[in-house]
Amino acid sequence: MPINEAQQLANLLQKHAQEIGKVVDYDPQKDRLFPFDFTASNKTLNEETVADTSAFSAWVTKTLQQNNCRYGIGGYFENRTLYSRSAHFNTSSDEPRRLHLGVDIWAEAGTPVYSPFKGKIHSFKNNDNFGDYGPTIILEYFFYGIKFYALFGHLNRESLEGLYPGKTVQQNQKLAEFGTEAENGNWPPHLHFQLMFDLEGNEGDYPGVCRLSDREKYQPNIPDPNLILRF
Repeated sequence: MPINEAQQLANLLQKHAQEIGKVVDYDPQKDRLFPFDFTASNKTLNEETVADTSAFSAWVTKTLQQNNCRYGIGGYFENRTLYSRSAHFNTSSDEPRRLHLGVDIWAEAGTPVYSPFKGKIHSFKNNDNFGDYGPTIILEYFFYGIKFYALFGHLNRESLEGLYPGKTVQQNQKLAEFGTEAENGNWPPHLHFQLMFDLEGNEGDYPGVCRLSDREKYQPNIPDPNLILRF
């Protein structure tokens, strides 16, 4: 059975791990990570808190502070009930979108975001809907013969200034910053980081949440961002 594209990339990233740059400033020797759980099993977070962006942000901040963690992390193919807060994740069918396709890194607004490889700007857009990505950048990478894309969502508006398709981005170059609730799609400050092989014609946007029944459709196209983050 031939190795699929996701496994090829995983093998290459493991083999050339020393060539992977950073996405955020993270020191494994001193920075602690809190594994957020946004499934129905998390009984510490209720619907009222999630529906109120300010209250939700306060909950995230308090959780990180209480656990002495610089960042929160999680979400790859997590079935999240919290998307009921926004009609953006409902569909014309009976099944809403609840399956999260990327990894979220939760930290304060203004947190720097970097490009883990040398690449170029594919596209960018301010996806300005309640619950959407807000300012978003998609980078295009070639890594030992494999082309893939990385989506960076929930940025601040300044992150989109001076960009144009094809603009070169260097490895570990500061790309953007986490946006505030008022500009990032009405979420607590965080970065949505997602990898894709095929953008399917999208520019500045790609689904970050899908229907549970569509998992088998999306999973071959969405490799695990933890291969790069290595948290």
